[in-house]
This record gives sequence, C-alpha cells and structure tokens, in this order.
Amino acid sequence: MDTDDKMFTRRTLLAGFGVAALGALAFQRSMLDREPVPQRAPGTGRLPNPTVFTHEGKAVKFYDDLIRDKVVAISMTYAQCTATCPATMGNLIRVQDMLGERIGRDVFMYSITLFPEVDTPRVLKQYAEKFGVKPGWTFLTGAPSDIESLRFALGFYDLDPAVDAIRTQHANMIRIGNAAYDRWTMSPGLVRPELIVSTINHVDRSVVHTAHIPATA
Repeated sequence: MDTDDKMFTRRTLLAGFGVAALGALAFQRSMLDREPVPQRAPGTGRLPNPTVFTHEGKAVKFYDDLIRDKVVAISMTYAQCTATCPATMGNLIRVQDMLGERIGRDVFMYSITLFPEVDTPRVLKQYAEKFGVKPGWTFLTGAPSDIESLRFALGFYDLDPAVDAIRTQHANMIRIGNAAYDRWTMSPGLVRPELIVSTINHVDRSVVHTAHIPATA
C-alpha cells in the first residue's frame, strides 16, 4: 500500500469514528495488503473461503470452518451502529433464545462487521457481550477486501453503486442457508423473530415439518 492510500485510510477512520478508531489501526495494517477472494453468489457453488477472525480472536476459514455442511443465519452489522442495528440485534437475541440448544449444534449464527477497519476482534467481543450473545453466535472481522468479497457473495449489496457504497444500509437483512444442500434464502432483520426462526426451519432438513390435517367425518 503506498503513502497516499495509507493517508486516505487514516483520514477516513478519524472522520468516521473519531479517536476510538486509533486502537484498531495496528490490526487493520496487518491485513490490508491481502488479495481479495473471488466473489460467488449463494446458489452458484461454494462461497469464498478467506481467513477471518472471530470475536474470540481465533483465525478460521470462512467456508471450510464456519459454513460447510451447516445451517447458518448470517447478518452484517458494526459495533458503532446506533440507528437500526440495536433493534435488529435485539431481534436476533430473541431468535437465539427461541432456538435454544439448537444454537451451536444444529444452527450457527454469524454477524460480519461492515467496518473491519475499526471492528477488531476485541471490539466485536465487547459488542457481543453488550447484547448477551451466547456460544453458537460468532462475530467476524477480517481484511477489508475479504469482507467486501463476502458481502457481495452473500447478497448484501445494492445494484445501484451509489446506494451500495453506503455500507451502513446493509445491516438489516439476514442470509439464511443450508450449505449442505446449497439452499439459501433471505429474511429482513426486523420482522417478528418467529418468522426468522420459521425461515431457518424451512432450510433445515433435520426439522420435522408437519401440518394439521382436519379429521374427516
């Protein structure tokens, strides 16, 4: 990365998030030079497989370690969000509670930061603890180029480049999928938690779906 690029990144962080962002610069510099991963959309084969970092500080491969053969619910957020993110997070907390013991066993929840320049594993851990996130729900960060690749591949984008450039507007949708069958769908983050759980159940083949059949005379 040349000097001009470094100065641009530094100015962007300071303007957007103030002095609090300074603690993230060392983490950011360690990842900025990594090459982007090719973008793939759900339903067209395996998702990108970059190295990402959990809120516990563990390095993992996105597809191989987190997605392969799993039922997943993936959202995008950022720790500095004060607009709609708290409501979406509150909704997902209720989803987590409704899923109970299935979380981390049958269903895995992931939240990927929209601002990896600022949201280090330490910042995301504090964010997760603030909302009472339990095991089975993991917050992720990584190289900005890798996060952008995942954002597009998972469908968190707008066809209008001007709208898409506003990263904060990608925080209120949930990508839900069963990677074993490459079966994917999407849910708004602010619908009733029961509907989100129903969408998860729809892709989870281990759940027995039954319907009430009226008795005949």
